[in-house]
Amino acid sequence: MLLEVENLVTRFYTSEGVVSAVNGISYTVNQDEIVAIVGESGCGKSVGVRSVMRLIPQPPGKIESGRVMFKGRDLLKLNDEAMRKIRGNEIAMIFQDPMTSLNPVLTIERQITEALEQHGKAHGIAARLRATELLEMVSIPNPKARLKDYPYQFSGGMRQRAMIAMALACEPDLLIADEPTTALDVTIQSQIVNLVRRLQQRTHMAVIWITHDLGVVARLAQRVMVMYAGYIIEAAPVKDLYADPRHPYTLGLLGSLPRLDAPPNTKLASIPGHPPDQVALPAGCPFAPRCSMVIERCLTEMPPEEFVSDQHRVACWRKDETQRAHVNGGQRVEA
Repeated sequence: MLLEVENLVTRFYTSEGVVSAVNGISYTVNQDEIVAIVGESGCGKSVGVRSVMRLIPQPPGKIESGRVMFKGRDLLKLNDEAMRKIRGNEIAMIFQDPMTSLNPVLTIERQITEALEQHGKAHGIAARLRATELLEMVSIPNPKARLKDYPYQFSGGMRQRAMIAMALACEPDLLIADEPTTALDVTIQSQIVNLVRRLQQRTHMAVIWITHDLGVVARLAQRVMVMYAGYIIEAAPVKDLYADPRHPYTLGLLGSLPRLDAPPNTKLASIPGHPPDQVALPAGCPFAPRCSMVIERCLTEMPPEEFVSDQHRVACWRKDETQRAHVNGGQRVEA
């Protein structure tokens, strides 16, 4: 096991109140595996992985509790210097918007070689050769010449490829991709997904892919975790989740995807309501106010995570009814 996150809790202390961003999430990532984390904006996906990287601004943020075991070390107990040696070296991250993640006044070459030099991987001519090799690896044409360019001279897709090159510079064991295709058009999105999959197969690194797009998950990941209001509400191998969703929220997400085998003029499903205010989360299941299967218990008690098969866990009082609803075509199950 490469990474084990256990009961991770992260809060933000603001003038409006305490934001419960991540609420005791637990998961593992194995070497040579792609794991996806999906959910709506604001559900805690990015905060969760930034907590793993210790990139939460303090204040107002604070990692309250939990363990993050990476290659036998608890990252939450390391000092800042030890953590800096891990970031960009053993764990690398691709951020959502490459235009704001890249430094606009430094060349692409400088930004790639800096990581190599900081971690003692290469210097001088060797670093420049490695930077050229990395741009070629991510399919940027004429890589030697493009190293001298600045980020504004790259298209959006090329900037994201440059970010991937930077992330791979030190050959990390774990790559975290935080919605790396959100700002790109669908054609470039597909190219980036295919590129990451190809590079992962080539380097055998582990990948955590953060997204709100279950279509991408089906093409890319082996396992998937569904987050809602700071909780992991369902986690399973991708095939199991698509074949047998057990949480009403997961069922709603899958119902919102267009299907090639759907009858003509089939309307996509939608999930009513809005995500909860994470300054004042409800006492029970946070999805209860939006759930068509809600019962009284959902409003007062948070359901524990339970295994429905060897690798499939879900936090829902009505997981068996959700299964029947899926079999019946996603129709509402009455309480």
